[in-house]
Amino acid sequence: MTSVSQQDVRQALSHVIDPELNRAITDLDMVRDITIEGDQVRVGVDLTVAGCPLQHQIKADVIDKVSAVPGVGGVEVDLGVMSAEQRQALTQKLQGAQRQIPFARPDSLTKVYAITSGKGGVGKSSITANLAAALSRRGLKVGVVDADIYGFSIPRMLGASDEATVIDQMIVPPEAHGVKVISIGMFVPDGQAVVWRGPMLHRALQQFLADVYWGDLDVLLLDLPPGTGDVAISIAQLLPHSDILVVTTPQVAAAEVAERAGSISSQTEQHVAGVIENMSYLPQEDGSRLELFGSGGGQMVADHLSTQLGYSVPLLTQIPIDIRLREGSDQGTPVAIAAPDSPAAQALDVVAEKLATSKRSLSGRNLGVKPL
Repeated sequence: MTSVSQQDVRQALSHVIDPELNRAITDLDMVRDITIEGDQVRVGVDLTVAGCPLQHQIKADVIDKVSAVPGVGGVEVDLGVMSAEQRQALTQKLQGAQRQIPFARPDSLTKVYAITSGKGGVGKSSITANLAAALSRRGLKVGVVDADIYGFSIPRMLGASDEATVIDQMIVPPEAHGVKVISIGMFVPDGQAVVWRGPMLHRALQQFLADVYWGDLDVLLLDLPPGTGDVAISIAQLLPHSDILVVTTPQVAAAEVAERAGSISSQTEQHVAGVIENMSYLPQEDGSRLELFGSGGGQMVADHLSTQLGYSVPLLTQIPIDIRLREGSDQGTPVAIAAPDSPAAQALDVVAEKLATSKRSLSGRNLGVKPL
């Protein structure tokens, strides 16, 4: 009969991953104790919060991994809850004693894109949600901040119906379609308006960036409100190395306003990564295009910004009008997932490919090289 050791059990538990924090429960100090009597093993696990919605998955994973250890005949799991001191120690372990915005650090490798438009109604939020889903499909770790505090819509568009988990003062964002999402909509009752002035908006964005445990992201997308007001200025201050993606429609009136949203980068010292033209045309059965909102707006914005800013600002894609894009946003299943072969999804995938292949900068990163 094979004897079971504490080390064998702990090694098995190191493969049990907390579904929200994406870290091993041994690394998170969630394993309270291990008791072995013959071939029977009892594992005490402390959950991060009471009523954890994923406790059954954690329990099942513990039983599955420990049962696979040679010599184990049965596994019992005793679930408890971390004390306030344990939660505080956990948040300090994950975020540090003083919480900082990880994406603002010079050694951060996360590409940050602020998606903006001059005016509302151009489909900026639906593009953000679908672009996030398309990037996630490519295997990237993606997060989305719904920075449109007054007009938040990202949770619905991505189907993020779960609540955010709060551990001590650290917020764990829910995931939808492999994308981590945070929005003020997760903290206010349905139908309630957010009535805040500029300083409150700034503080909310700061919390979304510093108090949320994002883990290691490849890409962070921020869905900004229309215009060049408080939120755009706050993002430039909080994330000075973020790039800007400008969304417009082909209509000249919309393009002129979108151009102003991009030109703010000359004052904030951000970089405009490109322009996305939405609602470009309606595909016809004979293969022709019906340009309901005119044409040329996206290229006009790209050309004018290139001249103003002194570097090439490309028109990244032209997204056709597609009812599946609207339906997916309403149903919480982005068209990039529901209908990846549709014209709209393919146009969005062009942008996702360009962003996915954009190399993460090593500027300022400590490579651990020391002179002999």
